[in-house]
Amino acid sequence: MVKGMATGSGVALSLIRSGRATTRNDLIEVLGWSRITLARRLDELLDASIIVSVGQLDSRGGRPPETFAVNADAGLLLAVDIGGSHTRLAITDLTSTLLAEDEADIGLNEGPTEIFEWAGQVFDYMLRSMGKERRDVVGIGVGVPGPVDVATGRLASPQVYPEWDGVLVREYFKTRYDHAVFAVDRDVNVMALAEARKAPTEEPNLVVVKAGMGLGLGFVTDGRVYRGARGGAGDVSCPTLGGDRLQRLEEVASGAVLRARLLERGYTVRTSADIVELARKGDQATLSLIEETAAIIGQTLADVVGLLNPEAVIIGGNLAQSGDPFLQPIRQAIFDGARDFATRGLVVEPSRLGHAAGVTGASLLAQDALFEPGRISRMTRTGTTK
Repeated sequence: MVKGMATGSGVALSLIRSGRATTRNDLIEVLGWSRITLARRLDELLDASIIVSVGQLDSRGGRPPETFAVNADAGLLLAVDIGGSHTRLAITDLTSTLLAEDEADIGLNEGPTEIFEWAGQVFDYMLRSMGKERRDVVGIGVGVPGPVDVATGRLASPQVYPEWDGVLVREYFKTRYDHAVFAVDRDVNVMALAEARKAPTEEPNLVVVKAGMGLGLGFVTDGRVYRGARGGAGDVSCPTLGGDRLQRLEEVASGAVLRARLLERGYTVRTSADIVELARKGDQATLSLIEETAAIIGQTLADVVGLLNPEAVIIGGNLAQSGDPFLQPIRQAIFDGARDFATRGLVVEPSRLGHAAGVTGASLLAQDALFEPGRISRMTRTGTTK
């Protein structure tokens, strides 16, 4: 570690990024540094084009204070949100503002090689359309619908499809973007990150559900995504009566289960979007199955709400696009099953970011890796991130 890292430029940058302190006086007040030390660190960040001066704030008298912000145009971030049957891609600036998007009905069952080769080709096309090149990419964030070992970035085992067991996702991007920082996490954690930071309303404690072909739960506590010891938090089981073996919630209430039950009834269904389309057309069998599935999810969430006492439960993923037939049974089961104290003031609502939640969260994941305080302090001090 570089000597003096506690007063490194990355520490100042983290406050600027969060919006907690964006002027010299605010930074000095929060950090307790001398003006000389702060001036040096701000100069390092400005010289590296990591931050810019964005003008002055209004004040009641005297010279308005100079305000600093991340230089959004200093590079590009790639975002990948992989689902069970659908994948979304986006290119963003360094503040995770979406600049270009694409999507396709390609998911886990296609296997990692095909998905990431497709993603690479689409990103190349989008970059060319923007007049940019691969070298403009400085960070990549990927959300995957399965457990990720946060210590190694390797997908844990078992996955839904065995070909994903132990996959190191960064290897699939290495030949194209070896210079870029990389981060990977569970898709629902990525979505939770976006809901915590980019949604119009801010709640520091959230339970986030992603319901598509699979089903995932993510938790935000005190404004931070909670991943557990190795990234396995959120893999909950469904309560049963009569002493039967507990089953993972995903095994009894997910898009994959809905699809199997619809196929048994002679329907032609491939993706979660197909299920939503049937629901929107008013197909009674589909609506009945959706409501039954949602009630099971809500019953399990009632326990989660009692355990974590969040301000909001956010429901995202393709199945949430079914609207009230999916959302209302979840809401009802939570309020029926959890204690009054836990549900007092509780909001149960669809994702505030909609389909953009996954790619926005993946971009934020990449942004966090790029601007990790120690990395930035080393880079601006020594010119290297090692």
